[in-house]
Amino acid sequence: MNFEQLKYIVEVAKTGSFTKAAVQSHVTLSAISQSVSLLENELSLTLFTRSRGLGAIPTAEGHLIIKKANDILIQVEELKKEAQMYNNTLSGELRIATIPGPMHGLIHTITQFKEMHPHVNIKIYEKGHKQILKDLENDKIDIGFIAFSENTSQRTPTFLFNKMLNVKIVVGVNKNSPLVLEKKIKPEQIANQTLVLYDDEYIRDSVDNLFSKHAKVNILFISNNIQAIQNAIRQNLAITIGLTYSFEDPILHYQNEIVFIELDVPNFSPLFYGWVRSHDKRPSNILKRFMNNMQL
Repeated sequence: MNFEQLKYIVEVAKTGSFTKAAVQSHVTLSAISQSVSLLENELSLTLFTRSRGLGAIPTAEGHLIIKKANDILIQVEELKKEAQMYNNTLSGELRIATIPGPMHGLIHTITQFKEMHPHVNIKIYEKGHKQILKDLENDKIDIGFIAFSENTSQRTPTFLFNKMLNVKIVVGVNKNSPLVLEKKIKPEQIANQTLVLYDDEYIRDSVDNLFSKHAKVNILFISNNIQAIQNAIRQNLAITIGLTYSFEDPILHYQNEIVFIELDVPNFSPLFYGWVRSHDKRPSNILKRFMNNMQL
């Protein structure tokens, strides 16, 4: 059995004639007839009923074999197209924006993509949620990585969202803090604590909302330097509130000095981390391949 034989039986079934199939396949009638006969002998089946007046009619068994052959041909064509897409030299620009914190989780995907497509110029920006959505609207970036809830995606139908991780708000405290005995921490339990915060727009807004009923929150500093936040907690100068992805960098070593406890937020909508892109703009080939890489 070979690929040509599969093409011939599908073509004969489509045209209903060995003669027409030969013309469509640009081969002689004897060549296509002999090829089909060899396949029938190999399978020990009669694929077509041959008649001068009626042409070539697939038998019951022939229908099943021809359908499978056609499925194989379709898959082969898809494989060729996929291979062609990856064989073509890809060049151009990919503009990525991410919220502060989870960049470490993207490094592997970006590095792998760059190795596969060295001629693609990748630009990475660190921005807040609102600015990322604004830049997508203004075509300043191709894809963004943000934290969002179901409400976010429902309120902004002009964007496509894809969930990658479930996210929780956690409190990071010194291992000697009395709070380490808690399985979950309520906002009122830390209302009078000194905070150090990661420079994340979502976190700043969440802190303002969580503690709006309490006295003004004492914030020691806000920084995108995780090590500075880490040192403040190690020295028991403050605690922190953040999203789980901000503290999952395997390069950072907390040496069990910092304990992370889930913040118990009433009526809190589930939060996710993932990518977002414009709904109306058709993704470029570069962006398509980058998103394919993320799914591997």
